[in-house]
Formats: sequence, C-alpha cells, structure tokens
Amino acid sequence: MTVSVRTVTLHGHDVGYRELEPAPDSENTEVVVLLHGLAGSAETWLPVLERLSPSRRRFIAPDLLGHGSSAKPRGDYSLGAYASGVRDLLAALGHEHATIVGHSLGGGIAMQFAYQFPQSCDRLVLVSSGGLGRTVSPVLRSAVLPGAGLVLPVIAHRRVISAASRMGRTMQRWKIGTTPTLREYARHFASLSDPEGRKAFLHTARSVLDIGGQRVSGTDRLYLAENVPTMVMWGSIDPVIPMRHGERAASVIPDCRLEIFERAGHFPHCDQPGRFSRTLLDFLDNTEPARLEISEVAARLTAVRPYDGQASHGKSE
Repeated sequence: MTVSVRTVTLHGHDVGYRELEPAPDSENTEVVVLLHGLAGSAETWLPVLERLSPSRRRFIAPDLLGHGSSAKPRGDYSLGAYASGVRDLLAALGHEHATIVGHSLGGGIAMQFAYQFPQSCDRLVLVSSGGLGRTVSPVLRSAVLPGAGLVLPVIAHRRVISAASRMGRTMQRWKIGTTPTLREYARHFASLSDPEGRKAFLHTARSVLDIGGQRVSGTDRLYLAENVPTMVMWGSIDPVIPMRHGERAASVIPDCRLEIFERAGHFPHCDQPGRFSRTLLDFLDNTEPARLEISEVAARLTAVRPYDGQASHGKSE
C-alpha cells in the first residue's frame, strides 16, 4: 500500500492530508489520526507511515490549517479551533471516531480533541507533547516577543534557506551525516519562508505561548483520560519540551503507558521510526477503543480530582 496525498475542502478552505488505507482484506475499520507540531506538516509522519504498510487500520495525517499544503487564512489558530478542525475532517471523510496521536503542538490539540469530543476519541497518544508543563525551548518563546514578525522574514529568507540547503548537500557529499532531527528542524525552518505560513506560525505560537513558556495547560484535565487508553512517548534528550513533562503526565493518568526513546530528541518518530511504529501498533493491538457515554463524561467532570502538578503551573517546570 502507498501513502496517498489528498485534499478536502472544509468551510471553504483546502485541507491537505496523507492517508494510508487498510489492506484490502482487512476487516478492521479503526481510524488513527496523526497530528504534527508547530511549523510542521504531515511529512513528519512519512517515516512511520512507510513502516505501517500494509496495515489493518486507516491512518490519516493532515496538514493542519496554516501548515503544509493546507490553506493559511486569517482566522482562529487556537487549540480549540484545531480540535474542531480535526473533528470536521473526520466527519467529512465519514468517520465518527478515531485514535488521536499528537506530536508537540499536535499533542495539545489531541488533548483538546479528547476534551471537546470525548465520544469521538478512541485512544490518546501524546508524543513529546505540548500542554503538559510550563517549560519550552527559548527559541519558541522568542516567537512571542515584540517584533518577531519583523525578524522572521529576515532569518527565514529564501536565500538563507537556500544556503542552508547547500550546506546540507555538501555535508552529504563529504559523508558528514545529518540526523533525522536536523533534517526535521530544517524542514520546519523552511516552512517559514512563506509569508502566509509565517503569519499562521505567529498566530498559533502566540495562542499557546508567552514569554515565560507554555501558557496553555491540559494538566488539570488529565483525569478525564481515565477510561481512554493513553500512551505517552518521549525522546530522552528532547531540547524543546523536557521529558519530565511526559513522565509526570504518565504518572497521573491511570494505566497510562510510558515509552522513553533513549538518545532521541524532540522527534522520536523520526529518530527511531522503526521502534515508534512497532510500539504504536502494539499499543493499538493490545487496547480496546474507548466508547464513552455522555453520562460517564458528566460524572467525571463533577468529580474533584486535583492534578498534583497543577499548583506549580505558571512556574518554570
């Protein structure tokens, strides 16, 4: 099976996505959505998708609005809007529920999706996820500084990116290896050469970050994942979002599976796609999708279940 590149129009805006369809003889109708991070695109999941084929499940990796091949309109780039966009994409493709896998910003969107649409979330997989603590890379925090919109066009100018690309080719020619993580950072950086992409990047970054770090937190709602099979995956040397965020979240969510990728950075799915794919399939094969009723959600919402780390939110974690 090959990964198809497709487009659907939602609310008048084109949304691009990659899709890996299940094998023809498969009776499994489960859907898995893969959400990329800030300034990323569905391309980040290609190393994983290539290893999942043939599959018994349908995998859908969208370019989030403002990213990749999708439209970049003026509009709402909040987590809530993105979560609604994922719901709308699933509905447009004829799917009522799915397992949601989210990397970095995509992890925050995945948690928001599980909160907004609990009856549509089969499982939750958080990969180097945002929204689990205050600390984040200073590079990302700089996106909310005054004047960032004036600086980005300079550092992301096509000439700068072209020079970096030539350097990468030279390194390959001289057999100086570039790591998957470096290639992924380069792809993210290159996406900022597009003026509309830069605007979307700034709007999105400022919706979840402030000068002190991450300003949106899902930690006080992790208890809602009690009956949703959940896995947390993290690189042990992540320089963007510290691994301790994932460890703390996994300790709070009942029966949560924690997978640490040694010597992997912020993109464990790119650094170690083989292990990532095997681990994801093992999780899917050995858990049953949640089927929540609204009464269950209501009962949990009214329960007093304080998060241990909630009091420290707002400090440097």
